This record gives sequence, C-alpha cells and structure tokens, in this order.
Amino acid sequence: MKIPLILLTNDDGYNAKGLSSLLNSVKDFGEIVLIAPDRPQSGMGHAITVNNPVKCKEINYFEGINAFNCSGTPVDCVKMGIYLLNGRKPDIILSGINHGSNVSTNILYSGTMAAAVEGALDGIPSIGFSLTDFKEDADFSYAEKIVKLITGKVLLEGLKTGTCLNVNIPNVNENKIKGIKVCKQGKAFWEDTFEKRKDPLGKDYYWLKGSFTSKDEDKETDINYLENNYVTVVPSQYDMTCFESVENLKKWKL
Repeated sequence: MKIPLILLTNDDGYNAKGLSSLLNSVKDFGEIVLIAPDRPQSGMGHAITVNNPVKCKEINYFEGINAFNCSGTPVDCVKMGIYLLNGRKPDIILSGINHGSNVSTNILYSGTMAAAVEGALDGIPSIGFSLTDFKEDADFSYAEKIVKLITGKVLLEGLKTGTCLNVNIPNVNENKIKGIKVCKQGKAFWEDTFEKRKDPLGKDYYWLKGSFTSKDEDKETDINYLENNYVTVVPSQYDMTCFESVENLKKWKL
C-alpha cells in the first residue's frame, strides 16, 4: 500500500503553535515534508516573491521531520516544496492550523488559504485549517481531532480536481461544538479605517485598522454556522468567473 506524501505549510511562520499542532495531527498518516515561512506572513493572500531572491534552508525545529523555512510567502512555500520534492507530487497539502478564522471573504486575504488554493491549482487535494483564536498560546487540542478526521476523509475519498477545503473551527470547549457543516461561503467585508500616527521624526504614517462586517441573512453560510458553534467546511475553487455575467455581457455584442 502506498504511503501518502503530505506537504505541510502555514502563514503564521514555522514556529507557530498551530503548525506544530497540524504536524502532530497527521504525523502518523504518511511521509511528511514541511516548509513554512521564516516569519509571520498573515494577510499575504496569493502573493508570490518576484523582486527578491527566495531563501530556503533546512531546519531541525521538528524532530525527525524533513522541514524547511522559507523567506517567501505561503504560496512561495508551496511552490518551493513541490520543487524540492524533485518530481514527487504530494498526495495532499495541508495549511494551518491558522491562529484566527478565515471565514467568508477572508479567503481572499488569507495566506493560509492561498497555500491551499495553490495546491488546488496544481491538481493536489488541499485543505486550509483555521481556529477562531488569535492567541499565540491557543488551545488546538480539539482542532487536531478535526484535522485528523477531515484529512483522513480526503485521503480516502479525494477531492474534485481544482478544489480545496476551507475549514474553520470555533474557539469553544469541545462539549459546545454542535457538529460539522459542509456549507457555502458567506458574504462579508472589511470596513477599513486608517489611524494616522507620527514616527519619531515627526513624519506621518498610517496603520490599517477595521472590522469584519456581515449583513448576510442567509443561515446556510459559514459565517452563521461558525457563530453557532459548528465546524464549517467550504469547498472552494480558484475559478472566479461569474458565469451569469458572461451570458449577459455576450448580449452587448462587443
């Protein structure tokens, strides 16, 4: 029986607790290769490094694991990981466990989910895992159980080519979890504000702030289910074509 080849990454950096928890969840599932950013890379979306060299070095941070840190973005890490495998293709790519949720349109900003989407672009079943707790010392014990369950299912059943899973886990006691919901992405947006500040030389600079807001009344979304203590699983894809608009625009006779 073939032993699965599993590529791990994240966007919080190689020394984040969530990545160690992700590794702990699946270390017995197959052969592990880990490559993660050498510093936090949250909010990088699908950025890649094109104007600077990408540095990558082997590390001994994880005992007994073939692991590397990378100076680039989460997507760079996936690309580099596939390159370093020298023709061997991962059976699955796992990203996370992120410190903080990646619900709804956060998928567009998230480095965690960008890594999973990159895997989908390459035809590799991929999953991004997030826990709704931003604390550095967050408790990932229940999240590890979810990682094991869903990763095992994907290794067994596979995923439709070109899709990945966006999994969000509520930050509540396990006995308050109501279940797991496969659902659709909710509609939400960031209400951005900038705080004007001055540096030590008296020059102005701006700090991006804001709040994540949803007025979506649809109850069948990840936003609603996560708020009601369900683990949410959203099948996601990189094809952002609005097919309805394609047909409407054809009527313009351009």
